[in-house]
Amino acid sequence: MRLIPLWQADLHKAYDLQMSFLPDENGFTNPAAGQTLEEFSAYVQQTEAHSHGENLPEGYVPGTVFVLEDDAGNYVGIFNLRHCLNDFLRHGPGHIGYGIRKEYRGRGHATNGLALLLKQAADIIEEEEFYLSVNKDNPASLKAQIRNGAKIHHEDEAKYYTRIPKKK
Repeated sequence: MRLIPLWQADLHKAYDLQMSFLPDENGFTNPAAGQTLEEFSAYVQQTEAHSHGENLPEGYVPGTVFVLEDDAGNYVGIFNLRHCLNDFLRHGPGHIGYGIRKEYRGRGHATNGLALLLKQAADIIEEEEFYLSVNKDNPASLKAQIRNGAKIHHEDEAKYYTRIPKKK
């Protein structure tokens, strides 16, 4: 299992994966939902620029979009790593968001993908802990976070806000 930056992934396989998600599914936001392959290709280029802090829309921070590939070469999930926090992210979605393709859920991919991402993120994130959030109606995602060391920091009516300490 490995994480591949979106711009290094196979375009057609990544497109198929991205189009398998709704615009907002279980709290995972998919800005590429409904795009044509041509539009998606431009989106991929845009994500690479954003990872370097280039051409960021107002209110956005640098971030990297990764594809999670299983050992058989299937693209099974998308992981978003925001390199730093602004006020919105600090009090909302946090550093990391992810989605696992429906037919691959329940197989530990979120837990394993999150573990891989946390290792990579340790060199990027300045904070001493990773901030995440999860919809309360998504217990599988909460379990993936807890299996990676998350503790519930606080909650509101709709979400749990978790923290995962950096491993030193």
